[in-house]
Amino acid sequence: MGRKKDIVTIRDIAKEANVSVTTVSNVIHRNYGRVSQETINRIEKIIKEKQYIPNMSARSLVNNSSKIIGVINNLIPEINSSFIQDPFHSAFIGGIEKEFSKSEYFTMIRTVMDKQELVALLKNWNLDGIILTGVFDDEFYHTLKMSEIPVVLIDSYIKDEEILSVGLEDFNGGYIATKYLIENGHKNILFASPKIKANGVVEERLKGYKKALCEAGLLFNKNNVYEYEKAITIDECIKLGRKLSERRDITAIFATADIMAVGIMSGLQEMGVRIPDDISIIGFDDLDISRITSPRLTTIHQDAEKKGLIAAKMMIAYLKEHNVKSKKVILPVHLVERESVRKIL
Repeated sequence: MGRKKDIVTIRDIAKEANVSVTTVSNVIHRNYGRVSQETINRIEKIIKEKQYIPNMSARSLVNNSSKIIGVINNLIPEINSSFIQDPFHSAFIGGIEKEFSKSEYFTMIRTVMDKQELVALLKNWNLDGIILTGVFDDEFYHTLKMSEIPVVLIDSYIKDEEILSVGLEDFNGGYIATKYLIENGHKNILFASPKIKANGVVEERLKGYKKALCEAGLLFNKNNVYEYEKAITIDECIKLGRKLSERRDITAIFATADIMAVGIMSGLQEMGVRIPDDISIIGFDDLDISRITSPRLTTIHQDAEKKGLIAAKMMIAYLKEHNVKSKKVILPVHLVERESVRKIL
């Protein structure tokens, strides 16, 4: 067997560059204040040639920084599906990873059920920051805030001017979707969603739905709001579609997530309901799956990957400079017309 290649250390780099270990460390950590450009170039060239990889554990001990950012979902088991399996969150996490891969930060993905799990996580891991989804103004959030760890909230309507957040035009999305159905002649429109929590994303989309009905002179009917209490999975949404096939009085459905819309479509079609001839349907998110349904799904577009990119950039800017240009970013939405909505003459 061949001899194992020796591991290059920071001392090896310092010896070849004829500088101190401290100088090499400053270059690695980009502390260039007392290092000449010529020395920086020489050290970086040697690092590249020798394929030196910094020891992250050692660096975290020296700097009291792990370079690990937790991407955490406050999972509510009765209404949420798997965080990772959800295609929206997969795209969102992809955006975070894309941004962190260009920096010195790493991602740790976790789901936590309650305050106790959060406390255990914070005790066991030296996280530099947290990007958090699925959180409301409750005990869980206040426990997190007391930890004083930098946080970026995703899709949260918590009113806290000091917290960094990235959100969406949820109200406008609900309004655009419903208005589009009304403009196509639909008057009895069902609103299908996960559990509606106060001051949450789904509630905002419901408010947009109500506004579009009101502007068109259509009465809001609470029986047309189908709030699904179980976990939002494809199988459960197919079951929901089968059940909704019994609602022969409606002509259209606004589902507040593409994953719901696709499942409902499948369940309706199993029961012989033709889309869009019998019932039209519109989704929300514009995930890849919306382009491979039959018919292809009309939906409200949001850029999940961009949401992740912005959240990661926010976190990096705050950790490095303790300041960001804007603490709250709201991303736009727009309608994507495909074939799942019929115009009623």
